[in-house]
Amino acid sequence: MAGAGEICVEVAYAAADRQAVKMLSLPVGSHVEAAIRASGLLELFPEIDLTVNRVGVFGERVELDTELRDGERVEIYRPLLADPKQARQKRARAKNRKARRAR
Repeated sequence: MAGAGEICVEVAYAAADRQAVKMLSLPVGSHVEAAIRASGLLELFPEIDLTVNRVGVFGERVELDTELRDGERVEIYRPLLADPKQARQKRARAKNRKARRAR
């Protein structure tokens, strides 16, 4: 529980093979980047690059200088391995080919 002048936040990251969630008490007015750095996740997951990885609060993308409020959850997102639009198109083409063969 955070004391006077402090906020309590979570910082979460999920790699392909493991995940970590850290609870922190930070001074009121702290930003997303400060929470991430204080969490120790950058040391646990050296693949995190804050110039590349996007971040969010409760699933909404935010910038590193976004001020946090008590109870918020900071999430560090991994880069996408495939473009979602291209992946959907590829699945649709495969489904169409399969349907044509079934006729």
